[in-house]
Amino acid sequence: MDINDLRGLSTAFLLIAFIALVIWAYGRAQKKPFDDAANLPFADGDVAERTRNEVVNRD
Repeated sequence: MDINDLRGLSTAFLLIAFIALVIWAYGRAQKKPFDDAANLPFADGDVAERTRNEVVNRD
């Protein structure tokens, strides 16, 4: 095995990882969490405060 084989394998691995990431990001299971995250700037102050408290208390 020489360096070119290693480069080919790493390229194939990165391609598979990229395709898996795209499938995960555009999958149906991610639609609701991403929509919720996209609408956070428009949420009420109460929701924002509750979210901040959850993040702070999580640690």
